[in-house]
Amino acid sequence: MTIEKATTSDNEILTDITKKSKAYWGYSVEQILKWNQNLTITQDYIRDNKVFKLIKENVVIGYYSYIFEGQKHVKMDNLFILPEYIGKGFGKFLLLDFLNRMKEAQIQIITLDSEPNAEAFYSKMGFVKIGEFETSIKNRFMPIMEMKL
Repeated sequence: MTIEKATTSDNEILTDITKKSKAYWGYSVEQILKWNQNLTITQDYIRDNKVFKLIKENVVIGYYSYIFEGQKHVKMDNLFILPEYIGKGFGKFLLLDFLNRMKEAQIQIITLDSEPNAEAFYSKMGFVKIGEFETSIKNRFMPIMEMKL
């Protein structure tokens, strides 16, 4: 397994991973279509942000991306794994790689907006819920989570 910087030509596979991973949590096809714009990873997004892909046996199975919000503050924007790899340690592998990069960069605060179904994963990894916001689905709230390094 390797983690390497994504290239702009990875946009379609990363979009596919994002949509399949989101659908894993039981969202309808109609809901995924409503979120199409938010779930699409464009070439410009990859060019303008830090995006790293996880490769297993020459197949991209997941990725993460982040955005600098200040000199010492980063927002993890995405972390997605193909459904068949969820719950098998690959998300943890990606997250630990991300955290190591943040420590090396001397980042002090990491925030993220968690998929509600992934809140327990991030809590287990050391993130703390600091707030939430309602999504386009009534009575569905996205946890805002934070980790101080």
